[in-house]
Amino acid sequence: LDRDRDGLFFLPKGYQPGTAMPLMIVCHGAGTSSDTAAGAFPLADELGFIVMATDAKDWTWDVLIRGFGEDVVFLQRAFQSVARRCSVDRSKMALTGFSDGASYALSLGIGNGDVFSTLMPFSPGVMQPAEANGKPKIFMSHGTLDNVMPIDETSRKFVPRLRGLGYDVTYREYEGKHVLPPEIRREAYFWWMGRTPA
Repeated sequence: LDRDRDGLFFLPKGYQPGTAMPLMIVCHGAGTSSDTAAGAFPLADELGFIVMATDAKDWTWDVLIRGFGEDVVFLQRAFQSVARRCSVDRSKMALTGFSDGASYALSLGIGNGDVFSTLMPFSPGVMQPAEANGKPKIFMSHGTLDNVMPIDETSRKFVPRLRGLGYDVTYREYEGKHVLPPEIRREAYFWWMGRTPA
């Protein structure tokens, strides 16, 4: 869709044309790209959901540099492209990401809670929505030893604030640094799909 950046979408092995399937949009961390969304592919196959990811225009997402702008527009174009190619269950759309991707998922998702039913920010550092719409369910996690996005300055402040505003927040802390443990990702994805991991 763009000469300077791209994105990807992944159809799980159980996908059948014409049958609407949940969609997960994955936001990458600072300095990386949409390729990191490949970590979600095995669980997409297991649980049955479509994955979409786009590249930020700059080294990180627009809202963290200068405010919402080009990245939102590109993400919308990418979604329209995917929606034309495959059947998306628009009642079950999730926005997720790790680190700066989590900050973007949380900030953009709160403003578009009438579009996304679920937000899954893993180790976010910023929560600055332009507005609030709807009340998406939220699964947030953070490592207690995180020295990049210190937990006391981020999730431990975000969660009480969100709950105070009436959001349904499931929150997990784990002993670890600035990483996303596979078991936390797995729990979150199963939670989104209404299933219990084995």
